[in-house]
Amino acid sequence: MNYFSSNFKLGILGGGQLGKMMLYETRKYDIHTKVLDASEEAPCKIACNEFFIGDLLDFDAVYNFGKKVDVLTIEIENVNIGALEKLEGEGVKVYPPTSALRIIQNKAKQKLFYIDNDIPTAPFSRYAYSSEIKDSIAHNSLAFPFVWKSAQFGYDGQGVKVIRNLKDLEGLPPGECITEEMIPFKNELAVIVARSVSGEVVTYPVVEMEFHPEANQVEYVICPARIDENVAKKAREIALKISNKIKHVGLLAVEMFQTKEDGILVNEVAPRPHNSGHYSIEASYTNQFEQHIRAILDLPLGATDSKVAGIMVNLVGAEGHTGDVVYENMKDILELEGVTPHIYGKKQTRPFRKMGHVTIVNSDIEEARKIAQQVKETIKVISE
Repeated sequence: MNYFSSNFKLGILGGGQLGKMMLYETRKYDIHTKVLDASEEAPCKIACNEFFIGDLLDFDAVYNFGKKVDVLTIEIENVNIGALEKLEGEGVKVYPPTSALRIIQNKAKQKLFYIDNDIPTAPFSRYAYSSEIKDSIAHNSLAFPFVWKSAQFGYDGQGVKVIRNLKDLEGLPPGECITEEMIPFKNELAVIVARSVSGEVVTYPVVEMEFHPEANQVEYVICPARIDENVAKKAREIALKISNKIKHVGLLAVEMFQTKEDGILVNEVAPRPHNSGHYSIEASYTNQFEQHIRAILDLPLGATDSKVAGIMVNLVGAEGHTGDVVYENMKDILELEGVTPHIYGKKQTRPFRKMGHVTIVNSDIEEARKIAQQVKETIKVISE
């Protein structure tokens, strides 16, 4: 099929920043794109060929949109899978396939998938209702502290909470959830795997992630991870095993814990471009967004090596600020070596909302980390 400057139509479910950055690549290739999102203000709106308003969890909205395209992909996994299955049955190519999405979309099913396939992960318990957790504590089958996760619809740190006492259980959503044992770990790592329609597979280097202690969001992504090569090899092998078992198409971001004993435990996966791969836009031979497009269109996959060390700093809304966004001290960070800001196009800020990111590239990873810290301390995402 001729994708370039042709009548081919690529559909993207979700109009957020991941979709917007994917569209940088489709515009480079002159691929016609259609995007569906519930918000009139979605970042993708300015970059796609056709924009449609609709709820991603509504069967009819997703089904009717999917009938307008040749290949359908996602930039967020919270979508109506029933509609995608019907579209697959009618010949629309859906990537990642719904068989993979059904496992990944529900964290309880995802954890059971790891157990069934001998993939190391933290011990967990599954609950139909969050109210059942108190019974487990009362019967001494669950001990503080532990991590609570909503089984579905968690995103960007939402739907995850560390539970240290009974008071922390107050206000939890009532539905299906899991609890995980708190794991002492050295590092949080991630590996991105790309798999094409015809089965070509490549992995990106292991990255190291540093999280905000309150918001449970990534603050820094560091590539390459500052870990022993044997640990990196183990992480990539586990990521490849998941990719092989789940048979995704496109990108699969695998988040992991490096334990105190240098073991690897899988935390969770995302079947799409991911925050842990943003560094690749400036630092890699083939960035993650181009790689996703190559994979779902069954084009040869690109080189995943880094040209230079890269660090990504998330730009999130400052606490105490809600309203029209202002990026304070932008000029100051642009004066720093190897710094590139990416602004997502969200006009309204609120505390901890992802508004953009900054990449820092340098031949020396430690120097890049110092500059990243300077960026984090300098730029402020505030309201007018």
